[in-house]
Amino acid sequence: MKLKAIRKTILILCLVIFSGGVGYYFGQRQVEVSLGKFIPKVTIERKLPVGKEDVDFSLFWDTWDRLEASYLDKKALDKSKMVYGAISGMVASLGDPYTVFLPPQEQKQSKEDLSGQFEGVGIQLGYKDSKMAVVAPLSGTPAEKAGVKAGDFIVKIKDEKKQIEKETTGMSLPEAVTIIRGTKGTAVILTLVREGTKEPFDVELVRETIVVKSVEVNFKDDVAHLKLLRFGERTYQEWEEAVGQINQKEKAGEIKGVVLDLRNNPGGFLQGSIFIASEFLESGVVVKQEKSQNGGTETFSVNKTGKLLRIPLVVLINEGSASASEIVAGTLQERGRAKLVGEKTFGKGTIQEAEDLPGGSGLHVTIARWLLPSGKSIDKEGVKPDFEVKMDEKDETKDPQLEKAIELLINK
Repeated sequence: MKLKAIRKTILILCLVIFSGGVGYYFGQRQVEVSLGKFIPKVTIERKLPVGKEDVDFSLFWDTWDRLEASYLDKKALDKSKMVYGAISGMVASLGDPYTVFLPPQEQKQSKEDLSGQFEGVGIQLGYKDSKMAVVAPLSGTPAEKAGVKAGDFIVKIKDEKKQIEKETTGMSLPEAVTIIRGTKGTAVILTLVREGTKEPFDVELVRETIVVKSVEVNFKDDVAHLKLLRFGERTYQEWEEAVGQINQKEKAGEIKGVVLDLRNNPGGFLQGSIFIASEFLESGVVVKQEKSQNGGTETFSVNKTGKLLRIPLVVLINEGSASASEIVAGTLQERGRAKLVGEKTFGKGTIQEAEDLPGGSGLHVTIARWLLPSGKSIDKEGVKPDFEVKMDEKDETKDPQLEKAIELLINK
C-alpha cells in the first residue's frame, strides 16, 4: 500500500476542511488559537475553499456567532477547544468508532501506547455491538489483577479526584482513555457488565506506571510457550531474542513444538502481523487489504526467511485476541500451518492509518479491512478455534487451553 500517498491525501483533506471552516469564520480579524504550547496569531478569511462551494457552513457559523454573543461565561469560549470540538464532531459523524480526531493530549497518549509505557490501569479498549468493551486487560496490570476480563462492557467511568462521572454511551475511545488514565497512585472506578452476570458491578482500579512487554517465552514439558502480548515499537527486538532462545533449544533436541499464545493480544501494526506470520511460513499470502478507494484489494506476502518454519505449532486465541493477532492466527490456520485452541476472537477487522496534524493533534482514519488469504473478512466475525476450550472460571490457577495445546504437540 502506498502509505505516503494515503498520508498526503488525509492531511490535505484535513487542511482543506480546517481552512474552509475556520477561515470562513474568522474573516477580517486577528485571533489567537492555542495549538499546544504555541499561540500564533492567524488571519484567515471566511470564504470557502475551491471545490467546497456547495457546502453550507452558514448554520455552523451562525451557531458560533450566537455563542460568542450570548453565552454567559465568556472565559469558557476557548477557540482552540471549539475548533477541536468541531473537527471531532465532523469525524464522529461518519459513525465509525475507530475513525477519530485526536487533540494534542489524546494524540500524545496514543503514541505512548505504541512506545509501551504510560500511567494507567492496563486496559485495551474497543467496541463490541456498538458498546464500549474491554478488548484485553494487559498482563500484570491493575486491571488484570482486579479481575477485569476481555469482553466486559464498560458502562460508566468515575474519577472522584477529576470530578468526572460519565456513562460511556456515545463516548469516543480517546475520551475514555483520557478519563481512565491518570497519575500513578490515584483511583478510577469502572462500572462493568459481564456476560452471565445479572447486574452491573463496580471495579476500583489504582493507576500504576504500565510498562508493556511485547514478548515472553518459557519452556514447559518439552514445549516452548511463546507469548506475544502486543504489537508495538518493542515487539521486533523482543521477538528476535525469544526466537533465538527457541532455536537453541530446538537444535539441542530439547523441545517438540511451539505454543504461540495470542490470547488478550489487542493487535497493532499491519507490518507486525506480516513479520510474525513470516516466521512460520515459507512463502505465500499473509493478509489482504480491502481498500476504501475503488474497492480494490492489496496482497501482502511472506517478507522474510523465517526461523521457525518446520517446528510443530499450536496457536492460542480468545475473545481478547484482536486485529493483527487475529490475522496471524487466521492465516496460520487457513494455510494449514497451525491448529487453533481456545475461544473465538474479538472480530476487529479494520485498519486505521494514524496521521500527525499541526499543533500536536492527530487523525486516525479507517482506510481498509483485513482479509485472510482466502478473502474472508474477520470484521465482527472473528476467528474460530479448531479446538474450543474454555478457561476454568472456578480455578484460575489452571490453564486448560495451554494444557490442550501442549497435549496436541506432545502427542503429534
